[in-house]
Amino acid sequence: MENSAACPIPLLLLFFFMFFTIYLVAYFIVFRNWSPNIRPESSSCFTSLAHGTPAVLLSTFSILADSNRGFASPNTDRQNLVLDFSIAYFLMDLLHYIVFFPKDVLFIAHHLATLFVFVTCRYLVSHGAYAILVLLILAELTSACQNAWTIANARKNDVAFAAKMYGLLSPPFYTVYSIARGLVGPYFLYEMFAFYVSGAAKCVIPKWIWVSWIVVVLTAISVSILWISNLWVELYRERTGKLEKKIR
Repeated sequence: MENSAACPIPLLLLFFFMFFTIYLVAYFIVFRNWSPNIRPESSSCFTSLAHGTPAVLLSTFSILADSNRGFASPNTDRQNLVLDFSIAYFLMDLLHYIVFFPKDVLFIAHHLATLFVFVTCRYLVSHGAYAILVLLILAELTSACQNAWTIANARKNDVAFAAKMYGLLSPPFYTVYSIARGLVGPYFLYEMFAFYVSGAAKCVIPKWIWVSWIVVVLTAISVSILWISNLWVELYRERTGKLEKKIR
């Protein structure tokens, strides 16, 4: 499939409207009886479910279906569609944070940085989507489990089933997340950096753009590793505490 620049904005708006509608359905219907303290976050997770796994499937299909699998290859229509799909989602979730959690600077900065990578790849250089989509796959691979885990975590103190689900999901979620973000992600980022620093992409991707991509991804991976490490420590303390109580 050849690269096309024909009217991408309407498709982007269509995706944004879709995610906006999903969020409203979650907020006003699915979680209408939930506490106002967790209702917005749960609605965000519900919307994320509509993005994460589909993004992984679409990205995988676009990579396997097209022959453009190089770090500097021109974007194909399929790859651009996935980028539009993800740009729309992150715009919607950014709006969510600005409205409900304007002081959550870390997540707002994360979304802005992610949008910068997607938008520059999609609309500015129109090359390098292969690398961005592989990173998207690694980032969203655990999306379904993570969102279910987040919702369970929000209700674990007042719903027994949620507490049980939180306990069951934590180990496998932490394990897959650690492998994707802590092992595969850094290795792929190294390969990506080695390619760009060699100058092989200088004719199609300006240095300031690929350097920005590397910095954004490296920062995201570093924060992810710190976050999951803290969760492993917390899980260990929880399990150790329960074991000590049983022994006593």
